[in-house]
Amino acid sequence: MTRDERIQHLKQAVKERILILDGAMGTMIQRHKLDEEGYRGERFKDFDRDLKGNNDLLVLTQPDIIRDIHSAYMEAGADIIGTNTFNAQSISQADYGLEDLSYELNVVAAKLAREAADAWGGKTPDRPRYVAGAIGPTNRTASISPDVNNPGFRNVDFDALVEAYSTQVRGLIEGGADLILIETVFDTLNAKAAGFAVEEVFDEMGVKLPIMISGTITDLSGRNLSGQTPEAFWYSMRHLRPFSIGFNCSFGAEQLRPSVDEIAHVTDTYVSIYPNAGLPNEMGEYDETPEQMAVLLEDWAKSGLINIVGGCCGTTPDHIRAIADAVAPYAPRAIPQVEHKLRLSGLEPFVHG
Repeated sequence: MTRDERIQHLKQAVKERILILDGAMGTMIQRHKLDEEGYRGERFKDFDRDLKGNNDLLVLTQPDIIRDIHSAYMEAGADIIGTNTFNAQSISQADYGLEDLSYELNVVAAKLAREAADAWGGKTPDRPRYVAGAIGPTNRTASISPDVNNPGFRNVDFDALVEAYSTQVRGLIEGGADLILIETVFDTLNAKAAGFAVEEVFDEMGVKLPIMISGTITDLSGRNLSGQTPEAFWYSMRHLRPFSIGFNCSFGAEQLRPSVDEIAHVTDTYVSIYPNAGLPNEMGEYDETPEQMAVLLEDWAKSGLINIVGGCCGTTPDHIRAIADAVAPYAPRAIPQVEHKLRLSGLEPFVHG
């Protein structure tokens, strides 16, 4: 099946049932308890910086581990798997002195995911699996100063973000991604830079893939780090005409429910949600069981709030299996007819007329 054929199949499938995203990559990597040598592999055994914790590098040094994680999630019921590229752009990789590897990391990561997805798709020809090229937020913020004594200071600008994201997107497309996933958006300006880069690369390469956008809520006020409400965030991003928009990370399903409810009623595209397995405990671990999480997300499906659902931090194939089983009986959210009006966004939404 070609990429164009998979995309057409995806667009039909999302109308018929709630699609399942995979779960956390980092949680599964931690189970392998890799040491410094494990992260380095043979290729980087003499590298002059510590590399432990650079999960994106594992597509080069431990490809079998990453491929097996993808396969485990698809065996559990995932339709869409995200590439292991959350920090695989030059800005984040600069922390390890590996910024020049950005393109290679993304090509290889997408190929690994593609191989795993095609293998599972071959077992279920009527149900192909899709690869989402994952783009994280970087470790910098374009709209907020990291220096409390200098509010005007920025440690990154829009053009630098666009350049870093563009290299990443080229790699993901070259490696075989079916979608582009701009995820864990805490700063809307970073996401706008990512979106700009994606559209530029689409034009450059002569392709057009569905775009998924997933923000993150930073506190119980229901806003992202930029201060935007869910509705305002949607109005900031809707010019990209995304395939889906929604939220991931930060909270478990219980705390994220109000934000999901808000965006589900104002967006005229699909809603994708993948919360954490509850809130972290004192040790930073996630305690919500697959059964507990599935009960909460089943209620979202029953209430007609979601089109695509999966898991973020702390989730495993067991969580994804339980979620897939829980939401299977329910129809996907019906996209509302949103009246055409002037809709603007600051920290709050503004709708005229």
